[in-house]
Amino acid sequence: MIEIFAPAKVNLYLHVVGRRPDGYHLLDSLVVFVGVGDSLRLEPGQGLHLALEGPTAPLLASESDNIVLRAAAKLAQAVGRSADARISLTKRLPVAAGIGGGSADAAAALQGLCQLWAVEPPDLAAIGLSLGADLPVCLRDQPTQMAGVGEQLQAAPVLPPAWLVLVNPRVAVPTPMVFKGRQGPFSQPAPLLEAPANAIELAGLLANRHNDLTDPAIALAPVIAEMLTAIDGTNGCLLARMSGSGATCFGLYGAESDAEEAAERLASHNPDWWIAAAPILGEK
Repeated sequence: MIEIFAPAKVNLYLHVVGRRPDGYHLLDSLVVFVGVGDSLRLEPGQGLHLALEGPTAPLLASESDNIVLRAAAKLAQAVGRSADARISLTKRLPVAAGIGGGSADAAAALQGLCQLWAVEPPDLAAIGLSLGADLPVCLRDQPTQMAGVGEQLQAAPVLPPAWLVLVNPRVAVPTPMVFKGRQGPFSQPAPLLEAPANAIELAGLLANRHNDLTDPAIALAPVIAEMLTAIDGTNGCLLARMSGSGATCFGLYGAESDAEEAAERLASHNPDWWIAAAPILGEK
């Protein structure tokens, strides 16, 4: 049996810098992964079977074609073998939340199945990209500077120890509608070039960047603005921002104690929100 962790993906900033003729948007983003996420167990089996469990699993119960199953089928086709595996997905992250939950699950499935089947596909990132723009970066699951539609990846400068508090209102925000609602000119790329010395310096660098999808996401889910205000009001918060296309927002903290205290305070005032404090994961 193989067990593999699928950490949440967070866009510390996200600039929309252009649009291809086929409609896909070009992005510039600093992506990190944090110590909270889903997990998968993979075992040999006849045929392909997926079992869902965990607190947010019911949100996926109506899906007839889970991205984990699509990833397994794509990998089997690429390496020329039958898709035989029993997969158990423990779902902890909210769904359609801007933190790459489905993409992280599919990336973990690809990595785990490569181990289970003892195969090495020539280009796992290409298989991932065929499933979704977030898949290639989720296969790296370490701080990454992302460009293009998600396929251009470079190692980010070394980031200092820092904590995030993730907050989601349990409201799904469809990514295509958020991009469709974006207005105004495209932003300029602003990749992080220097390694910040500490979390305060990291927050300062991020303050000069932004998330271009915040306003259209708020138009679809006004609670996002409420969450950002609540996060920003917690002690020790260095930056409050939305991740990806929403609705998950995060606060950046320099100390674990500040993050844990903020998470407790936010949960006590907003019991219906999904909230988690977790460290930013460094290089492997």
